[in-house]
Amino acid sequence: MTPVAISLDVNGERVEAHVLPRLNLADFLREHLKLTGTHVGCEHGICGACTVRVNGEIVRSCLILAIQTQDASVETIEGLSDSGEIADLQRAFRDRNALQCGFCTPGMLMAAQDLLKQSSEPDREQIREHLSGNYCRCTGYQAIVDAIETTAWSRAGRTP
Repeated sequence: MTPVAISLDVNGERVEAHVLPRLNLADFLREHLKLTGTHVGCEHGICGACTVRVNGEIVRSCLILAIQTQDASVETIEGLSDSGEIADLQRAFRDRNALQCGFCTPGMLMAAQDLLKQSSEPDREQIREHLSGNYCRCTGYQAIVDAIETTAWSRAGRTP
């Protein structure tokens, strides 16, 4: 197979590369750009570990080919973290003990931030529903829901 030229923005920086047509976005981010916060779990779009934002929408990067992101804006956990966009959410995850092994954490944070951008004060059921596509084998989810709820309240100027 012949590599194809692509050009896209990743975390606010222009990236140009030559990739094989069947290379998925997760592998492109991890192997070509060394953005290893995007984890590869199931490779079927079920676990949520590879969640990134493409043009503002969260997607499973294991299900998208890198060539499909031509001229797109891609944001990874590194971008959200470095920009400070999720600093309060990361702090809440730490304070609420919402992470253990950490494998699911980047995808959880991406999904949580997506929810908090859509709804300023989601209830616990809405949080659970929005996270339903992200698997965690360590925490039992309660602490994750607590952390997201705490962040929502804090952003709304309320105290838990």
